[in-house]
Amino acid sequence: MFSAFSNSLKIPELRSRIFYTFALLFVARVGANIPLPGLDPRPLMDFFADQSATSGTTGSLMGLYNMFTGGALTKGAICALGIMPYISASIIFQLMSAVVPSLARLSQEGDVGRQKLTQYTRYLAVAICVIQAVLLVLGLENPASLFGGYTGPSLILVNKTWFMFTSVVFITAGTMLLMWLGEQITSRGIGNGVSLLITVGILADLPGAAQTTWQLFTGPVGVDKPGPLIAVFMVALFIIVTMGIVLVVQGQRKIPVQYAKRVVGNKVMGGQSSFLPLKVNYSGVMPVIFASAILLFPQQILQMLGGAMEWRWMTRLAADLLRGDPIYYVLMASLILFFSYFWVSVMFKPIQIADDLKKYGGYVPGVRPGEPTAKFLDFIMTRLTLAGSIFLTIIAIFPDVLLFNFHVPQRVASFFGGTGMLITVGVVLDTMRQVETYLLQRHYDGFLKKGRIHARNPNVASASGEAADWKTVSRLWYVLGGLFLIGLVSWYLMYSGIVK
Repeated sequence: MFSAFSNSLKIPELRSRIFYTFALLFVARVGANIPLPGLDPRPLMDFFADQSATSGTTGSLMGLYNMFTGGALTKGAICALGIMPYISASIIFQLMSAVVPSLARLSQEGDVGRQKLTQYTRYLAVAICVIQAVLLVLGLENPASLFGGYTGPSLILVNKTWFMFTSVVFITAGTMLLMWLGEQITSRGIGNGVSLLITVGILADLPGAAQTTWQLFTGPVGVDKPGPLIAVFMVALFIIVTMGIVLVVQGQRKIPVQYAKRVVGNKVMGGQSSFLPLKVNYSGVMPVIFASAILLFPQQILQMLGGAMEWRWMTRLAADLLRGDPIYYVLMASLILFFSYFWVSVMFKPIQIADDLKKYGGYVPGVRPGEPTAKFLDFIMTRLTLAGSIFLTIIAIFPDVLLFNFHVPQRVASFFGGTGMLITVGVVLDTMRQVETYLLQRHYDGFLKKGRIHARNPNVASASGEAADWKTVSRLWYVLGGLFLIGLVSWYLMYSGIVK
C-alpha cells in the first residue's frame, strides 16, 4: 500500500491532480475559518466547547450541521452553511427526476440534458442558500433561539440591518465558492469534489478528538482514568468498526448475466458471461441523515411548546425523543428502515434494468426475460435492503453506546461510527479507487497488489492535456503558502496572549 502512495507521485498527471485537489481543499478550509464582518464568534465557540465537553452537541440539529461544515457554523464563518444547500438541491432534483416525467426525460437526453439539470440545481441551491442564510443571521442576532441554552453576550458588533445584508451576501458567496471548488476538484482533481469537501470538514475535528483521547488517558493524578488495556481495546474496536463499514460499503450481490450470441453482418456478437452488481447498502448514508433530521424537529417543537404552555406531559414526551432513551432508538431504527426502502424504490428501477437486458440479449440464468427478471431483481434487492438497513442502524447507534454506557467522550465516540464515519469511509474508498485506476493504467501496482507488476518505463507516463499540469497550479501554491503563514502567525499571536 505504501508503495502505491509513492508511485502516485511518479505519474505527472496523477501528481498534478493530487496537488490540485489539496490546494483547493486548503482554500475551502480557509473559508471555514474567516468570520463574518461584524461578528464576534468567540462566545459562541466557547459555548459549543462547553457543550461538547459535557453532553456533546452532535446529537442536535445544529451539531449535525456543524459537523458537515467542518466547524464553520460555530465560528460564524463566511462558509457557515458549507456545501449543504447544494447537496439539498441535488437531492431534491434527484428525487424529482424519478417522479416528474419532464425531468426524467431531461436526464436521459445525454450531456445537454444533464447540463440543464445542473444549471437548475445551481439556481435552486442559490435560493436555498439565501433562505438559510437569512435564518442563520436571525439566529446569530438572537443566539438563545438558535442555540438552546446560550446565555453569553451578544455576537453582533455592528448595526443589525447592515449585518443582515452583508452576511447574507457573504454566506451565499461562500457556498457558491465551495460549489465551484467541488466542481473543479471533480473535473481537474481526484475524487468527487463535493464529497471530499464534506469529508475534510468532518475530519477537521480529528486533531481535537486525538487531543481529547490523550487527555482521557493522561489525566491529572487522583482522577480515575482508563488503563492501557482499555486503550488497546479502543484501538482494536476502531479498526474492527472501520473494517465492518468497509465490508458493507463495498459489499455487493453479483447476479450472473448471460448474453446470447447475435450475428450482426459478418460478426458474431455476444455469448459472454457477466454479472449485475447489486450493492448491499444501496442507499448509502441518506437514511441516517433523514432519520436524524426528522427525529430532531418533533423533539424541539414539543420541548418549546411544553415549556411555553407548562404542559409536563409534552415535556416528558420531548425527553423521550432524546438520545439515550429507548423510544428514540426504536423510532430511529424504524425511520432508517423506512427511508432505506423509500430510497431504493425511487432510485432502483428493476423494470428498466430488465428491459435493457432483454434489449441487448442478456438474461439471468434460470429466470425468464422481461417481467420475471424484474420481479427477481426486486426480490433480491428487498432482502439486500433489509440487511443494509440493519447495518446502518447498528452504525448509527454504536457511538451512543460508547457515550452513554462506557462514558467515552462525544468527540471521540463520533469516530466509532455514525453519519460522519460512513461518509468518510465511502469517500476515501471512492478516491482510492480512482487513484488505483491511474496506477494500473500506468502499469503500477494497485493498493492491494504488491510485487507483481512494476513500471515498464518511467518515461511512459506523460501528462495529459486535459489534466491540470503542475505549471497551472504553481502560482496558486505561493498564494496558499502565504495564507498558511499568515494563519500560523495569527494563531500564535492569539494563543500567546499578544492579541486578544
